[in-house]
Amino acid sequence: MAMDGRLLAGISVLVAVVEGGSFARAAEALGLSPSGVSRAIARLEARVGVRLLDRTTRSTRLTDEGRRFYEQVGPLLAGMEEAAIQASGTSNTVRGRLRVMVDPFFSRLLLAPRLAELLDRYPDLELELLTRDEFGDLVASGVDVAIRFGFPPASSLVSRRLLETRILTVAAPAYLERYGRPKTPADLTRHACIQFLDPLTGRPFAWEFRRRGKTVPVETRGPLLVTDVGTMLGACLAGAGVAQVMALGVQDLLKQGRLLELFPDWPDETFPLYALYPSRHHPAAKVRTFIDFCLETIR
Repeated sequence: MAMDGRLLAGISVLVAVVEGGSFARAAEALGLSPSGVSRAIARLEARVGVRLLDRTTRSTRLTDEGRRFYEQVGPLLAGMEEAAIQASGTSNTVRGRLRVMVDPFFSRLLLAPRLAELLDRYPDLELELLTRDEFGDLVASGVDVAIRFGFPPASSLVSRRLLETRILTVAAPAYLERYGRPKTPADLTRHACIQFLDPLTGRPFAWEFRRRGKTVPVETRGPLLVTDVGTMLGACLAGAGVAQVMALGVQDLLKQGRLLELFPDWPDETFPLYALYPSRHHPAAKVRTFIDFCLETIR
């Protein structure tokens, strides 16, 4: 199949539809009419010989064939754009739209208070933040970079560890007054422990305690299962049970005495925060800059 301008234009329209999530948003981004976008997609589908998008009145999503096609051509198109930027001598210019999938807790706790500073620093940057617990398919979602807690799954994505935060086992004074304070991690089998759902496995996170190279798993139970860190903290503060939380978000609560750390002599359980982005030889300046800004924010 020979490359020509119409094929390249059709691919550009497809990328705009995927990244925008609809024909209307793609039309707005490209300066076309929705019917013009629809015709361009129809021509591209006829050219490649497969249906690329499933369209209803409410949603637009890639078919299986469309996803494979997009995963192949998306990075190539981005590479062409990056090559053009480098050829113009502005490879360090931070500009254009950056689509970021970010952990809701990290976004609320650290990133949101500094977003105005980021946008003031880079006025040509357009930032789209998707706060999701689920990881999903970055390429198919048109995501440039993801910031998430937990070890990255095996994939072709480039991963960069940003931090490791301690995991603390905590409870509110009201809970401890009512049920007593566990003296060892094994005592937790007799306590109500707030469970947190792992979005990757669909099961609650296992509770472990580590010190000096020793790991002790503890089977915990409780009537409450949550999927949101804020809800878990709120329930723990209200005395609903014992929780395992990241030290990153509870230092003020510990200083105020609203939460008590139960096992400070088991300090070695940690949880990482990673930046992940599609594999490219030279990530775009806006991706590099955003990751560096997250590191700056953490520090």
